Amino acid sequence: MDFGVTGKLGGYYLAGQYRKNAAAGKSGGVSFAELAAAKAAGQSDVSGMSFKDMWQARYPGAYYHVMDGSAISQGAWDRNDFPLEKFFRDDTDTSAVNWKPTGAEPEATSPQVQSRWNSTLGQKSIIVPPELEEKMKNDPELAKKVMANVENFITSYSATSVRPGRICSWLISLDENGDIEKYRVTGGGGNISGPTEEEQRQFEAEQAAKKKRREEYARLNEESALKRRLMEQEADERYYKDSMTKKAVSIAAYEAAGILK
Repeated sequence: MDFGVTGKLGGYYLAGQYRKNAAAGKSGGVSFAELAAAKAAGQSDVSGMSFKDMWQARYPGAYYHVMDGSAISQGAWDRNDFPLEKFFRDDTDTSAVNWKPTGAEPEATSPQVQSRWNSTLGQKSIIVPPELEEKMKNDPELAKKVMANVENFITSYSATSVRPGRICSWLISLDENGDIEKYRVTGGGGNISGPTEEEQRQFEAEQAAKKKRREEYARLNEESALKRRLMEQEADERYYKDSMTKKAVSIAAYEAAGILK
């Protein structure tokens, strides 16, 4: 079964990660990611390489789309039926970023969702806004920095959040400054373990406590409803008695006045 993780990263986090990466992986002013990309492209350095060149050299077969990813709301991006598979092909158009949900969200375990997620496994795709694309064309240093940020994020996330043996797909959306605005990581296969005995006992205890609270809540509601019915019944009886008393008084008054004689 495949699982999807979505998220949003701010520039502060990525800037910090970039500084760490730069301190640990720089060689003559060029990061490890940049050197790897240049080597994959058969070049001695990254001079003259565009961000797209570095991205696809570092991750062969990766997809690259210049479009406004910010048009995709976070709510739509996080849904199980978000058409992420459209970004894992070359002929993606604006319908992908303009997608809007039309019904209830399907379960992640549904066959349709699993099939779509499975079709993207092992692939990478990145969404670059036109403003950033233009900036990086005019500023090679910015392009190198963005590449280092993205590569560091993928490496760090893989090391800390991906189970051994899992095959992942990566969909990353950048903002106009080159920071990761949104991402989706979908994984399949690998070692998926169930809860430990202690975790299972804790889960069962929590469920039992919740059931007890629900039963107590239902009992209190029933008692409250019964009290309301009794109070309403007593109020009706008092009203009836008061009405009969007033009627009797009125009749007596009329008789005393000789009206009813």
